[in-house]
Amino acid sequence: MRHAQDGAAAAMSAASRVLVARGRNEPQEQEDPDVAWGQRARDGVWVPTRDGQRVHIGLGAVGGDAVAQVLRPTLRAFVGVDVDTDLLAQTTVGGVRLLTVIHGPDAPTEFRFSLSLPDGLALEAMPSGGYDIVHLRYGATVGRLYNPWASDAMFRPVKADYALEGQTLTMRVQHEGSFYPVVADPHYAR
Repeated sequence: MRHAQDGAAAAMSAASRVLVARGRNEPQEQEDPDVAWGQRARDGVWVPTRDGQRVHIGLGAVGGDAVAQVLRPTLRAFVGVDVDTDLLAQTTVGGVRLLTVIHGPDAPTEFRFSLSLPDGLALEAMPSGGYDIVHLRYGATVGRLYNPWASDAMFRPVKADYALEGQTLTMRVQHEGSFYPVVADPHYAR
C-alpha cells in the first residue's frame, strides 16, 4: 500500500502533466465559497447552481473512508479511493472537477458519482455526452456535467463516457492497453 503523502504526490504529478498537455482551455482552479467539500470521500461535495440551489455529488468509491488531504484550499486528494485509483478534487470557477487518476490495469473501469438534486431540478442528457441540470418549471439550464475526457501517460485520448442509472452517474473509462497513469475528468460547472 502506498503512503498517503506519496500517493497524493503521484496523483498530482500525473494530473499536472496531462493538464499542461491539454492546454489553456481547461477550467482554472479558483476558490468558490459556494462549494462545500466533505471531509471523507463518501461525504462528497455540494456545488451551487445558477439559481442559488445546491447539488450534492457523492464520490461513490470503495474507499469511502479516505480522508481528504487538503493540499491547498482549492485542491483535495483522496488517495486509494479504489484499487490503483486516486481522486484529485479541484474547485474551479463556478464548479468542481474530479480528476480520477488510474495507476494500473487492475483499477476499475467504472466510477460512480451519486447525485442529489433539489426538488424542481432534473438531469437532461445532452448530445455531447454530458448532462445538463435543468429547472423543470422554467426549462433553464442551471448546471452542467460536461462530457468526461480521459488521457493516458503518453497524452493519447482514452475513451470515456457517462451512463445514468437513476440518480447515479457512472463514468466509464476504457483504459485497457493504455500507458499508466490514466487521468479522467468529470467536470461540473454552474
